[in-house]
Amino acid sequence: MTMIPPGSTIGIIGGGQLGRMSALAAAELGYKVHIYTPEIDSPASHVASKVTVASYTDEKALKAFARSVDVVTFEFENIPVEGIKFLADIVPVRPNPRTLYIAQHRKREKEFAASAGIQTAPFTIVKNAKELEAAFRSLGVVRGILKTLEMGYDGKGQRRVNQGDDYADIWADTGFEEAIFEGFIEFEKEISVIVARGLDGNVSTFPPAENTHVNGILDTSKVPSRIAERTSVAARAAAHKLADALDIVGLLAVEFFVLKEGSVVFNEMAPRPHNSGHWTMDGCVTSQFDQFIRAVCGLPLGSVRRHSDVVMKNLIGHDYNNWQDILAKDPHAKVHLYGKREVREGRKMGHVNYVSNLTLD
Repeated sequence: MTMIPPGSTIGIIGGGQLGRMSALAAAELGYKVHIYTPEIDSPASHVASKVTVASYTDEKALKAFARSVDVVTFEFENIPVEGIKFLADIVPVRPNPRTLYIAQHRKREKEFAASAGIQTAPFTIVKNAKELEAAFRSLGVVRGILKTLEMGYDGKGQRRVNQGDDYADIWADTGFEEAIFEGFIEFEKEISVIVARGLDGNVSTFPPAENTHVNGILDTSKVPSRIAERTSVAARAAAHKLADALDIVGLLAVEFFVLKEGSVVFNEMAPRPHNSGHWTMDGCVTSQFDQFIRAVCGLPLGSVRRHSDVVMKNLIGHDYNNWQDILAKDPHAKVHLYGKREVREGRKMGHVNYVSNLTLD
């Protein structure tokens, strides 16, 4: 594998806001970006050098795309892995297809974390109402969460279930053919760690962010997080271990539950920039998007030193309409809008980084 020099073209699969912010970071380093997405007028398309609008399974379009770029990456994991494997036969793909295959499936990712010696919530696969009922006994829990194995995000494809509920009605209501049932973890906090791993195997982890969710969607991320140093060390070490085990080149975001005694339990991972890492855009020497581009292109990784305290607040749905008030009321508020045309309930329209305690030493 070789370094991709500035002036080259990075191909990004997916046209959402993560692709948009990655493309902006790439431009600052002198790269061009070619976006591949089935979506017309996608957020990333507004800032890209070139855009291909086609299906993720269109081999003719994928081949033309691969031949127009020097390296390929992706900005979300809900894409057919077969298409990524197809591209990898033509052009370098970073992260590798194996990483995508593991991370896009909840059973595979939990089994992978467990194989790396990292604690997970108790879980089992269920295929019908009877198996859901049996799962409470086999896991020894009284409540849990039923989740789709793939394609779930922002609380979609999830259902809380308590022992004694009407399992038949719940199963019929979800419409699942197969699902993962996770025993509920009694946790005190949710945190996430974003780790970058370069082409040379060097690894750098951002400080953990403390996350708060509302209706299954990330609402705020705060840094510094209110956790013990030993918890921070454990979370960073676990993320580092996963990145090495995957042989990833790029970013890996890992979400953890923090238990009362300070230990961490693996929840989920995503091999790309992450919503909980948006604070780095205004609070770190190197943002997650800068680091993502550096890693994918084989450049030296940047410093992850935090120079400010940050509260990142998502602008969900009609919260977007308050952007002018936010700018007017707080000169330290850094507003990032995604260029989405339609405001919908539950849709991420942008985010605000509230910056404080800036240190310039």
